[in-house]
Amino acid sequence: MKLETHWVGPGPEEAPTLVFLHDGLGAAGSWKRFAPELSQALGCGALVYSRAGYGSSDPAPFPRPVEFMHGEALVVLPEILEKHGIRRPVLVGHSDGASISLIHAAKHPVLALALESPHVFVEPLTVASIAALRDRYEEVREKLERLHGPGTDATFEGWADVWLRPEFLAWNLEELLPSVTCPVLVVQGEEDEFGTVRQVESIASRVSGPVETVLLPGCGHSPHFQRREETLAAMTAFLRVLLP
Repeated sequence: MKLETHWVGPGPEEAPTLVFLHDGLGAAGSWKRFAPELSQALGCGALVYSRAGYGSSDPAPFPRPVEFMHGEALVVLPEILEKHGIRRPVLVGHSDGASISLIHAAKHPVLALALESPHVFVEPLTVASIAALRDRYEEVREKLERLHGPGTDATFEGWADVWLRPEFLAWNLEELLPSVTCPVLVVQGEEDEFGTVRQVESIASRVSGPVETVLLPGCGHSPHFQRREETLAAMTAFLRVLLP
C-alpha cells in the first residue's frame, strides 16, 4: 500500500524523530506549517504521513472496522517506523491521531506523546457534532478537497460512518492507559466541539507516566491551527527537557 510521506530535518541516526499523526479528516498537509516549526525548534527530524484513505495515500477499505485505530496503531505504524529506521519516536497526534498514539504507546516503546484533542471514549457531544457536520458536508467539501483531492467524498464518509455506527458507542481506550509509561502532554481547546475536558481528565488520571495538560480558552478542536503559537510553545517546552 502506498502512503504519502514527507520527511523534515535530520534522520533518525542523527536525532530523535517526531512522527505526526493527523486527525480523522486531516492528512499530511494538515501539519505543513506546524511540523517544520516544531522540528526546527527541537533540532529533531519529523516524519509526516497520510493514513490510507487520506491525502494522496491509497484508498482504505470501506466500511472501516470499529477497531480501525487499533489496526493503525499496532500494525501500520510499526511497519512505517521500521521502514524508516525509527526505534523510539515522539508521537505527535491530533484527535484520531492522538488516540492512535496512545494505543501504540501502550504496546511499543516511545520517547513521549504530545497529543491534541485526544479521544479515549465516545461522548454524546462527539456523536452530535459529527452528525451535524455530515448534514452540512457540502459546506466543508471544498476545504477538504484541498487535502484529499478526488478521494474527498470517500474520506469523509469513511470517517463519519464508523464514528456514527451504533456499535462504535462502546469504543473505549481507558483500559489501555495504565500501560502508557512515557511522558504525555495533552493540549485541549476549552471550546472543542468534538470532545470535552473529560477526555483529558481520563488520560491524566490513568496513564502511568508523567502527564502535563494545557487547556486553551477560546480554542476549538485544532489547537495547532487555531492557537498555533501557544501549542508550539507548549510542545517545545515539554519535549525539550525530555529529548537526548
